[in-house]
Amino acid sequence: MLEEIVYASTARGSTESLLVMATLLGEAQRNNARDGLTGALAAHDGRFYQALEGQGQMLDLLLRRLARDPRHADIRILGRRPIDQRAFADWSMANATITPAQGVELNEMMGDETPSAAKVVRLLHSALAKAPSNH
Repeated sequence: MLEEIVYASTARGSTESLLVMATLLGEAQRNNARDGLTGALAAHDGRFYQALEGQGQMLDLLLRRLARDPRHADIRILGRRPIDQRAFADWSMANATITPAQGVELNEMMGDETPSAAKVVRLLHSALAKAPSNH
């Protein structure tokens, strides 16, 4: 069964470095293509936001890898649910560039007791729609 998981984590190290982000995205794209996962990643204000789609057992493996990844701390699962189809089917891992207005919305949302996974997914889609192809 296909599932979607959305999480936020605190970035250990700079998310402003193009080299750091290119390395992270390259690794994610390779691993996700191998594991049949799709999704999008954004970095904003010292946090990573990610939506991932795939088979539940592969998402569980990924979460275990993330827990050991020194680039992530304080991983917070915002939502996990079964899905009928992929929302990010065209991307093994897309790089979603957050606009200043979207950043304000993310910061406000993360102050909520229960941030909305659906809002994070919507913001990732919106950011991708404004960016050149990230395949």
